[in-house]
Amino acid sequence: MLDVKKVKQRIEELRKLPGIASKPLSEVLEENGFTRRDFLKWAGTMAVALGLPASFAPVIAEAAEVSDRLPVIWLHLAECTGCSESLLRTASPTIDTLIFNYINLEYHDTIMAAAGWQAEENYEEAVKKYKGRYILCVEGAAPTKDNGDFLTIGPEAETGLHKLKRAAKDAAAIIAVGACSSFGGIQAAYPNPTGAVGIYKVLDKMVVNVPGCPPSDRNIVGTIMYVILYGQLPAVDNFNRPKFAYGMRIHDLCERRGHFDAGEFVEEFGSQEAMNGFCLYKMGCKGPYTFNNCSRERFNQHTSWPVQAGHGCIGCSEPDFWDSMAPYEEPLANHKFESVSADATADKVGITILTIAGVAIAAHAAISAIKNPKE
Repeated sequence: MLDVKKVKQRIEELRKLPGIASKPLSEVLEENGFTRRDFLKWAGTMAVALGLPASFAPVIAEAAEVSDRLPVIWLHLAECTGCSESLLRTASPTIDTLIFNYINLEYHDTIMAAAGWQAEENYEEAVKKYKGRYILCVEGAAPTKDNGDFLTIGPEAETGLHKLKRAAKDAAAIIAVGACSSFGGIQAAYPNPTGAVGIYKVLDKMVVNVPGCPPSDRNIVGTIMYVILYGQLPAVDNFNRPKFAYGMRIHDLCERRGHFDAGEFVEEFGSQEAMNGFCLYKMGCKGPYTFNNCSRERFNQHTSWPVQAGHGCIGCSEPDFWDSMAPYEEPLANHKFESVSADATADKVGITILTIAGVAIAAHAAISAIKNPKE
């Protein structure tokens, strides 16, 4: 872990670079109803989310203020654009979304005004101008069948696969945003006719996966902020997910956890048990097997998340969840299940089999007993 002094040195280096913002971040926040106090509070929560001490809050605030100096190229491959939409189409902006808008997005299909040849010209110019400096964010899987012909982009009909490899070649950091770019997504479900895969499978460089369908704005912005702060990628688990966001199971901090431990389960949607907030495990919740911070960070300005709203987690931040987690509204008690090894806390576990008999105790004991050999 770098110390505050080194981080400040990096921020001063970034200050020397030209920015693209027409006004300081403080003014942007103020115009949207956020005070300096709100901003510092956000920086404090971001420090906690990144696993940093509270003393880093002022430094994180400084890093956010120079975030327009570090260029970001955002590619869309095989996906629904849901990750970008969920981040940008909020009813009222959060500080995370405002900072995302403040970042120097040199190329982003969803929000850029240019289209067609002009958009592609902007892309080519950005790749050359910021060679070796830009952060590459990728949303969507890479179709590989028939040399990638199932996805073509731009007036030259360049395949998404080729464009991804070109962009990755000179990127300072590569971030896979969402389940599709991380692990292939729904389009990679059996029988996967386009050969869609997570981008790490077709690149020879390190890729940080920020999975989810969609991931929270905090996880997206937090990963970018980490790169801005340190000039390097965050610590990751064995699926290359940032540990600050994916280091714990959803089950660990779920508000229904007490009911799980007490053996109190929802047996039917709309029942009295459902209204009483009982555990949704028997209704198919995959929280005990899913590594993400949804139960802590939540969505929609930290107001709610699927389990709080009444539906079980479907495990959307796990590899192959579209196949391995199905059926979504039934427990996995009779399945052979590998994703329990998704984190360093379970690196040595291998395949765990959960049986129907004593399902709650088995699920809880099999996972909670795991110790991290690296700690």
